[in-house]
Amino acid sequence: MGAEIVDGRGLAERIKNDVQREVALLRGEGVGVRLDAVMVGEPAAGRIYASSQEARCAEVGIEYRLHALPAEAGQDELRACIHQLNDDPAVTGIMLQLPLPAGMDTPAMQYCIDPYKDVEGVNPANIGLLFYGNPIIAPCTALAVRAVLDEFGCSVRGKHACVIGQGAVAGRPITLALLSQNATVTGCCVDTPDLKAHSRRADIVIAAAGVPHLVTAEHVKSGAVVIDVGINRVPGRTDAQGKALIVGDVDFESVRGAASMITPVPGGVGPVTVAILLRSAAEAARKQHHEDRLTP
Repeated sequence: MGAEIVDGRGLAERIKNDVQREVALLRGEGVGVRLDAVMVGEPAAGRIYASSQEARCAEVGIEYRLHALPAEAGQDELRACIHQLNDDPAVTGIMLQLPLPAGMDTPAMQYCIDPYKDVEGVNPANIGLLFYGNPIIAPCTALAVRAVLDEFGCSVRGKHACVIGQGAVAGRPITLALLSQNATVTGCCVDTPDLKAHSRRADIVIAAAGVPHLVTAEHVKSGAVVIDVGINRVPGRTDAQGKALIVGDVDFESVRGAASMITPVPGGVGPVTVAILLRSAAEAARKQHHEDRLTP
């Protein structure tokens, strides 16, 4: 029969519809939702990405503002910008456009973001609270993976999950999130010896290594659920629309014959992650105005 293919775009639209209603409710309570992004210099496709963010925010009623600092700006200037946004009650969400210029300490700059305005869930405080299963705002990719699994009624409790890739943005937060849901998790990376031996034992395989087509049918046992978090551009190749060809970490065509459920790239976890970011922006606004802050 082949795997059930996840419609990430459809799921993303349903999440965005929920966000639109939540933003309207907040507005009715006198609470505005505003997301401020900070960009240093002009990273590749930075302006295009920011324009896309602004358009997605507009679709659900979230105000979006971009703060573009010059490439020669130092960490003190960036830190001052973030602190100014932290102190502005009109700003309910902050995100830092990556990559930062060479020489900047990205984790240190992320640590400057107020955890209650950290819509991407990248502040070490939120990552740390994820260890205990109760972050103020969880990392978007981990939430997106959970949303996909929930959409298809796939409980992870008691299941064996293999997370391939342990990066700070995706792999490690996904691993912690699965552990908090009582899954048995094997954390692997591209350097794991005999990777297939680990992944073939798993009920759920999540690929987040950033390596095109790393996971093949040989890595997956029959009936496994396969979630592809990878987004990789293939140099010199284009898709049917003439755009740069995007592929995942999973060799989709070979794996779909073995898996019971699989996410495509593009159109899988990616659009869900974007929708989750919008949901987190609304959640951040509500928490700032309706909940007592956690204090040391």
